[in-house]
Amino acid sequence: MENFLGCSSVIGKMHSSRTKRTVKAATVIGASPSQPKTSAEIISEARSSLRSLKTQRPFTPKDDQRKLFGSASSRTPDNRPPSAFSLHARSFEGSDSRPISGARLTPLDHKPKIPTSPPKDEGSPIPKPPLDPVEVKRVSNARARLFKVASQGNLLPDKEIHSEGTVKRLNSDSCLNIKDFPHDTDESDLSQFNVKTLANKSTVCAEEKMILPTGIREHVGSQSTQTSLGSKQVIQESRPSTYPGNTEINKEQNRTGSNGDSRTYEDETEEEILYWNTKIQPLLDEIKPLNNGNDVEHLCKVCSSLYRTLQEGNMLGKMCKRRAVLLKTLYRLVDVGSDQLSIQLAKIILALKVSGRNLLNICKLMFKVSRSENNDALFQNDNILDCLMEVFSFTDPIGNIDAFLYCMGTIKFLSGNIILLKDLLNKGLVETLVRLMKEINDVNRTSDTYLCSSGHLLVQVTATLRNLADLPQSRSRFLSTGALLELCVVLEQHLNDKDVCTNVARIFSKLSAYNDCCLALSECTSCYQLFLDILHRHQRKQDLVVRVVFILGNMTAKNNKAREELYKQKHSVETLLTLFQTYHELDVKVKITPAKAQNKNEIDGSKNQRLSEVEDILVKLIRVIANLSISTEVGSAFSGNQNCVDLLIKVLECKTIEKCEELMMNAAATINNLSYYQVKNSAVKARQLHIAELLMKLLLCNNMDAILEAARVFGNLSRSKEVRNFIVQNNVDKFMITLLDAKHQDVCFAACGVLINLTVDKNKRPILKQDGGIKKLIDCLRDFGPTDWQLASLVCKTLWNYSEKITSTVLCFGENETDELLELLPAYLNEEIALNVAINGSDEGLLEHHKMCWESEFVPVAQQLLCRIQHYHRHPEALPSSSLQNCSPSKGLF
Repeated sequence: MENFLGCSSVIGKMHSSRTKRTVKAATVIGASPSQPKTSAEIISEARSSLRSLKTQRPFTPKDDQRKLFGSASSRTPDNRPPSAFSLHARSFEGSDSRPISGARLTPLDHKPKIPTSPPKDEGSPIPKPPLDPVEVKRVSNARARLFKVASQGNLLPDKEIHSEGTVKRLNSDSCLNIKDFPHDTDESDLSQFNVKTLANKSTVCAEEKMILPTGIREHVGSQSTQTSLGSKQVIQESRPSTYPGNTEINKEQNRTGSNGDSRTYEDETEEEILYWNTKIQPLLDEIKPLNNGNDVEHLCKVCSSLYRTLQEGNMLGKMCKRRAVLLKTLYRLVDVGSDQLSIQLAKIILALKVSGRNLLNICKLMFKVSRSENNDALFQNDNILDCLMEVFSFTDPIGNIDAFLYCMGTIKFLSGNIILLKDLLNKGLVETLVRLMKEINDVNRTSDTYLCSSGHLLVQVTATLRNLADLPQSRSRFLSTGALLELCVVLEQHLNDKDVCTNVARIFSKLSAYNDCCLALSECTSCYQLFLDILHRHQRKQDLVVRVVFILGNMTAKNNKAREELYKQKHSVETLLTLFQTYHELDVKVKITPAKAQNKNEIDGSKNQRLSEVEDILVKLIRVIANLSISTEVGSAFSGNQNCVDLLIKVLECKTIEKCEELMMNAAATINNLSYYQVKNSAVKARQLHIAELLMKLLLCNNMDAILEAARVFGNLSRSKEVRNFIVQNNVDKFMITLLDAKHQDVCFAACGVLINLTVDKNKRPILKQDGGIKKLIDCLRDFGPTDWQLASLVCKTLWNYSEKITSTVLCFGENETDELLELLPAYLNEEIALNVAINGSDEGLLEHHKMCWESEFVPVAQQLLCRIQHYHRHPEALPSSSLQNCSPSKGLF
């Protein structure tokens, strides 16, 4: 006769062919994690000898205050942009054309003198024109003296003749100082500035045909170099003005941009002038008397009307000819200090497409407002989110990286509000941020000049993407935009930046919990080595380590290709086991420290929290090893790794199920997976008796899940005769028989796995009958058979092994038990009866699996058992062994 031998912790559940199918199924199931599991696959995984482990996602704490960099940031205050700053109207510049980092020219520290030719009469004094301090202040020094000399007549020598082109070029380029322009003038607005008075001065030069000597020409040329780039164009396009009135008043109005009369701007059409004077200027006039902040509500309404009016007149962007006057008026309102008004101002100013320092300051203004959660409601109206997102599309991220930083910080804060988060997602924020990341990555590939500053920005970008990952509808966007690949590039370029790494890990931690995203991440082959590098470099940063090992656990839970890919990375096993060793030692150390402190009443919550973090890392790290060991190649390697097995044993030794339930169960499950492999140098087999002793802690606790896990391990270990002897000596066999009353299918299944292995030894078979095991096995067959043919098959195999030396069924099983078997087995072998049982939550896949198990696992064994019982029930004498050989199943492992 052939006996059945159990081999798995799930245990003794299948023939050797069934075992191979299960291992193969694990690979197939993992190959397409994006597809939903069928009910059959769920059952197969639950009963598999090699099981992947699940765990909770690491908790992501929320900062109490909104800051650019949270309290857990690795950046010191000296090495990061500030979250708090002062901002006033004077912070803004009238011209936003000059780059923030550009070098500004310093004025000349001397006043050039006009060289004069010696008079005919050397004794006579050189005529000097009277100097008017007002005139000198009003125009540049060189131009002022030139103007005064010209008013006295041509005092320069007649022999110095210059070409007419030189005179025209001098008159158009050098007869003007930059102070003639208003302070608050944009580069794009210089050509539109009122140059009537300036043109008058050019006209004087031209009419006098003034010829300058070489010294004057060189100095005036150097002065013109210090003017803004747009000044030449403005002067060349200037024409004589007939504007009446006091010249000084006109100049002051031009400098301040304060006059709201009907003066015209270059290239302004009559329609534009009319629209400005009738629609926009009245609104500006209404704002000015109110900018003392006495009526904020009214100011907000006026600003809202101003935005609509500019939009209707197609004057947003840089289309408005008097944009500088408009911006200066708006900048003054910043000092009112109202958050509501600041939102309205920012909306208009951003819509006018400011740049340079003004863009930075307006982004800072928005940042200040968004730091208070009470202001979130202000961003839900007036399309302000659209204006914020447009910043990323109309300007260069590297050239305006500080402005992008505060704009991104604002969006990060707002993404913490679920209403605004959904709105931002619908406006295409994921796509926008992925494009931004790609631009930054491309720049950093060629140079590391901006690596540090771009790192500050990427902290904000990745924190925002982490918030977006919380929305289920965002996952398709992450996949379609290639976000996972770009995030891997970010990791590679900023591997030493703990903040960036932590945020990216938080994104992957969230997304990898879903099959489609987990598969996409697994296909990014570069990520495996990146994760291992992070674990090596940032070994002590617990909030980062716990997320990385959680991600690796998700990737290796269902995908055999991912298991093999991670295993073949350089130093992968060494990195994981070194981390295991480090945190086990830290766990022991932290455990001792609070114990000492408790005696001195010094223990506090932070130490308890720290202990929990260390334990969480161990839980998730052991899970990675358990999932990796599902692969035959990897599992065989880990099974022979003495260091790995020793660390798992240490966890079982120093922990208790009451305090560390998940950690203990994960360690036991990992040992179960490793004990499955019967390799020649198995470290599990070498320590199997010590492991069996440690499992007793789990069996004797009040936690049914822990008891189940221990029973599964005993099922694998009980293939060894030494362990079977240990089981009998320590009454584990009686405990397994008692578990048959648990009325829980998985518990009964694990207990049967141990009992079927015990029946291999003839001297241990009577144990079943002495402790009522036969009756309980038949009860399991009756209660669970119609809905669980795997368990029914395992019961029949146990009874087959037990009845090997049968002479009488009544003596072997008992009269009542024999009658019950003769009633149940024929009924269960009838296909119409057996498969006509309703299964809760049944679907087509589950019914197919149910039928397959009945045909391939239950029927062959049940037929042999029924044949034996029927024969010995009618004919107590022993039959020749050949009579059962034709129907006897082959010897195999379950």
